[in-house]
Amino acid sequence: METEAKNKVHSSFWANIFAYPTEETDLQKSLQSIPLFQELSKKDIALLMNIIHNRNYLPGEYIFYQGDPGIGLYIIREGSVEIYREDEKGEEKIKLATFEKGDFFGELAMVDGEKRSASAIAASDTRVAVIFKPDLDEFIEKYPKKGIRILQGIAQIIATRLRALNEEYFSLLNKINKTGG
Repeated sequence: METEAKNKVHSSFWANIFAYPTEETDLQKSLQSIPLFQELSKKDIALLMNIIHNRNYLPGEYIFYQGDPGIGLYIIREGSVEIYREDEKGEEKIKLATFEKGDFFGELAMVDGEKRSASAIAASDTRVAVIFKPDLDEFIEKYPKKGIRILQGIAQIIATRLRALNEEYFSLLNKINKTGG
């Protein structure tokens, strides 16, 4: 009966009213496994839980659009999300990545607050935990040492992704140079 009631609640807004203890425990464990939060204690994670918002998305529903303000970090609790970027003319969408349960995206928004460089679309029924930048900023002001650990985690992830992108770029350049393109 409980599962049936949960399934009837599809609205992203209304679904947030229902909090189940096992789901919170699962989210806490997920947070501790994410590099951004690995340096935080269980007590720190419990404090962080106070600023997390849960959202549900249906397949094909946009989580955010390219060009939107970057205001949050998203952690996939269930489902999958595809990241797309439109070309300059807005005529073609290029798939950049697919993220699944346990993955996170949108971390750049926590640092620079710039516009989204791509769109995020739910590829299936998807549940995400969201940390909005204003909430994280307030958390950092209130708990500066914990905030520094989180920002160091974000910097580490950005550096790792940038290194991987650099490797892909240089690999592509080498292929082009070898084929004379």
